[in-house]
Amino acid sequence: MRRLLSGAVFGVIFLPSAAQACSSCGCTLSSDWDSQGFATESGFRIDLRHDFIDQSQLRSGTDAVDRDSITLPQSREIEDDTINRYTTLGLDYSPNADWGINLQLPYANRSHTTYPQGEATPSSSHSSSIGDVRVLARYQGFTAQHDAGIQFGLKLPTGSHDVRFASGSEAGERLDRGLQPGSGTTDLLLGGYRFGTINQDFDWFGQGQLQVALDSRDDYRTGASINLNAGVRYMAHPRVTPQLQLNLRAQRRDSGAQADVENSGGTLLDLSPGISVEVSRRLHAYGFVQVPLYQRVNGFQLAPHWTASLGLHYAF
Repeated sequence: MRRLLSGAVFGVIFLPSAAQACSSCGCTLSSDWDSQGFATESGFRIDLRHDFIDQSQLRSGTDAVDRDSITLPQSREIEDDTINRYTTLGLDYSPNADWGINLQLPYANRSHTTYPQGEATPSSSHSSSIGDVRVLARYQGFTAQHDAGIQFGLKLPTGSHDVRFASGSEAGERLDRGLQPGSGTTDLLLGGYRFGTINQDFDWFGQGQLQVALDSRDDYRTGASINLNAGVRYMAHPRVTPQLQLNLRAQRRDSGAQADVENSGGTLLDLSPGISVEVSRRLHAYGFVQVPLYQRVNGFQLAPHWTASLGLHYAF
């Protein structure tokens, strides 16, 4: 059991504000069991994670778009680059082995540049603010080993959706709703997970989560999404734990008069190798790199070539 809890492997998908930038930029990584609530012991845990996502690749369908072939101005908007930096504080409490609650507090720093329709010069924006908070309860008392559970909770509309362009012809105008720090909607979160041991050296996990907006805000509603994750870790070394996971995210188009319906939604499949290091008995550090295996986006959207995540996890 100590080895099962050490190393901290993969939990629920958090960073909802990351996923709002567009269907192809959200970090689909599951960071670790302990920090996200798969702990099988009572107590309080805290996790701090930073994600870097540089959306510099313009894509349409399953193909990358050759920017050199695009002459400006165009009859449609051509996005140039979006750099996302997310810092998320995770707080987790388990009163016993059956029940627990997890709170995710994200802070989003985003720079965005685009060529508006009919313009040959770019418009830019930058924002730094709180994103949408997530609250998840869990129950994992189905088995004596507590190795399977369900999750249920809400994503709350705590992030701003009033960020405006700072320069260019669009200066003073609001960014697309999909690029705002928050969606403005309250979303239902439902999920389940299972983890276990393959043999003496390998553990595994599987997890899925559905996110559905319960309302709309200012003529905008986020498209429903599903996240599926599976992973393994190598447990032969007591302090260094290599890990590998597959992350699948599928999202429907956003809806409403303020939504960019044509250029939202898609399907992503990523491979995420990582490592967890036991700094001390209670403190773990972890890092992951996420690379795309398959990307299909609706319309024209920016996607990352890779993303990086670093974090610290402390169990009291």
